Amino acid sequence: MVLNESNGIKRKFAGLAWLRERKSITVWVVLFLSLNLLLVMEPLIQLVEWMLPVGTLTWFDVTSSVGDTTELHVVLTEKNNPPLTPELNGKKIASKGFKDITVTDFPVREKRLTLTFRRRYWQVEGQTELLKRDIQLCAPGTQLSIEFGAFLKEDGGRKSGLSEFYRRVSQDFTS
Repeated sequence: MVLNESNGIKRKFAGLAWLRERKSITVWVVLFLSLNLLLVMEPLIQLVEWMLPVGTLTWFDVTSSVGDTTELHVVLTEKNNPPLTPELNGKKIASKGFKDITVTDFPVREKRLTLTFRRRYWQVEGQTELLKRDIQLCAPGTQLSIEFGAFLKEDGGRKSGLSEFYRRVSQDFTS
């Protein structure tokens, strides 16, 4: 049987006009809710940016966080944006896994803050050496963030009492 206007197909879909109208309303509701979510998320993203080392969210996404009475731990995963150079143009580049680097940062609300950076590595077609982005995550010779290491080195934490607090928190963490 061939379905056409004469045997009721058009009539059948005409009764579904409310559905077409409802779909357009749904689109507007989704757009409205998305805009509201964006307005709420923007201040939260700004707050996270202020708490993390400078430039962290440029190269990393926050993928998880956990905390207890003594420690906060945040896991950041490097974005899948390989460092492209002109000589790599046209070559196939594939993500080949991660290496985790854990760094201690400024304490937050009297809790030790550790950041685990999941550094991404890429394999370039025709090369055996893995490619990685050159991002300095910790102060040389330490497991401290660059800013935290510079702060402790500058005044030894004596003026703020932070070095004593850091020692106490570190001892609590290791025992």
